[in-house]
Amino acid sequence: MDRHITSVKNRRYLHPYFLAGLVPAGFFLVFYVYPLAGIFLKSFLPEGKLVLLPLDQIISSPRMMKIIWFTFWQAGISTLLTLVCAMPCAFVLSRYAFRGKRIIKTLASIPFVLPAVVVAAAFQACFGTRGFFFGVQINSPIALILLAHVFYNFSVMLRIISGFWSSLQGRIREAAMVLGASPWQVFLTITLPLLKPAIFAACSLVFIFCFSSFGIILILGGPTVSTIEAEIYRQAAHLFNLPLASFLSILQIGFTFALMWLYTSFTRRAVRFSPEGEQVNLKHPVCLWEKILIAGVVLFILLLCVVPLLALVTASLTHGGEWTVSFYTALFENTSDSIFYIPPFHAIKFSLLFAGTALLIALATGVCAALFIRFSDQKFSNRWTSLFDPIFMLPLSTSAVTLGFGIIITLDKPPLNLRTSIFLIPIAHALVGFPFVVRAILPALRSIPDHLADAASLLGASPLKIFRFIDLPLIAKSLVAGSVFAFTISLGEFGATIFTARPETPTIPVAIYRFLGQPGVMNYGQAMAISTILMIVTALSFVVIESFRIDSSEGF
Repeated sequence: MDRHITSVKNRRYLHPYFLAGLVPAGFFLVFYVYPLAGIFLKSFLPEGKLVLLPLDQIISSPRMMKIIWFTFWQAGISTLLTLVCAMPCAFVLSRYAFRGKRIIKTLASIPFVLPAVVVAAAFQACFGTRGFFFGVQINSPIALILLAHVFYNFSVMLRIISGFWSSLQGRIREAAMVLGASPWQVFLTITLPLLKPAIFAACSLVFIFCFSSFGIILILGGPTVSTIEAEIYRQAAHLFNLPLASFLSILQIGFTFALMWLYTSFTRRAVRFSPEGEQVNLKHPVCLWEKILIAGVVLFILLLCVVPLLALVTASLTHGGEWTVSFYTALFENTSDSIFYIPPFHAIKFSLLFAGTALLIALATGVCAALFIRFSDQKFSNRWTSLFDPIFMLPLSTSAVTLGFGIIITLDKPPLNLRTSIFLIPIAHALVGFPFVVRAILPALRSIPDHLADAASLLGASPLKIFRFIDLPLIAKSLVAGSVFAFTISLGEFGATIFTARPETPTIPVAIYRFLGQPGVMNYGQAMAISTILMIVTALSFVVIESFRIDSSEGF
């Protein structure tokens, strides 16, 4: 009997789905754990001895303490503002059915898939010196940063809360109303307590994104406003103070790891308390106040999510008050007449090349990770899932600047001397896009009934045949969504790329940053033009993702 139990356990550990976990584990060890370990050693053991000088530099520097405080402050305020904006919209989208709702949800979700540099360019065009939004100009960098963060993260908060809230509009609410509870009592005593895990999960994730924001801070904040993320780049790339940059990276990693643990914890609680099997009964607006509420939410979403993008397109097509396409044609010309000048068209070419390569890497590792987690769900009663699920999400909580910095300072010696390799960029991009691939595929795998694989196994099918003929066809749509997600993330990745890209191989976000950092109408116009191109590509990619995505309370 004991021998039989041991044999069954051994078969579990030799199952191809379990062994598939070795692929993302190896990828993580080499390109995530090893670079972060290098940062740790550079921070505390630069010469083999414990050194706490960077800590003394931070504590004794009023500027550093101000930067740390501002990082937390702006992330907290941005999260609070995003929650205030998203809650009424989530209520309307989760309760009411109205014409054009699908389009509104799509428009509300597009900002999140836009690269941070595009968002920064859009807000410069909307509220800059030209004042596209009814002539309104915002001269405060902090105000621009907060608005851009709300714009960028609004869809994350909206999708998580509204997706969970919609499941609470069924029999629970109806039963409470029958027992005499008023709508306000239902909200306070039933809906809000059940909704809290989803709200906390959404707030944790948005706080992470604002805490590690880089492109928006770098472009909109200018030289006067800085966060931990921006200071890491400044200390490493401009001042070459690697020990201090390393210590700031460790500090940020510790905070973001704790926040990601909170996010995964709240997500599991939200899924556990989500009422299963209830029909979502959307209500058609009848009363005047309901129609006014829906109209107000639709107008707010259009103003928040569409106006900045219209400002970006308009800025790319106007010059001196007249319509023109000269900024677009200049993208394919050598306007400086220099042999060292690289036209922006080459940035588009390199971005597509890197994104394609990153897609293949992220898809291979993401599928293996999802298969491993799903197999662990079935065979180990979530013991492994509770550990590896948040581990595979760690790149999402780690700043791209920290990842790029760690890769540069560690992968510079044989046999992993990749500092000058062209493959370093797609590897970094794949690491950033990997969590999105897992989150796209895992819900589809978990939706497959266990009895299908059991029946096929009893009929003699091997695990590989089960994957090929059962699992693969059922997750095909999610594979497409994950692939497009990885491709889109790579196109817009900026934080790690600014460290790993060489001058002769720029990407689109790097080209946008360079244009915005140079004076002149033509440079500004080209930045708007190439930002518009990137915005259109990412928006179309999101439409594809939405058509193939599996709805799940696990997603974001």
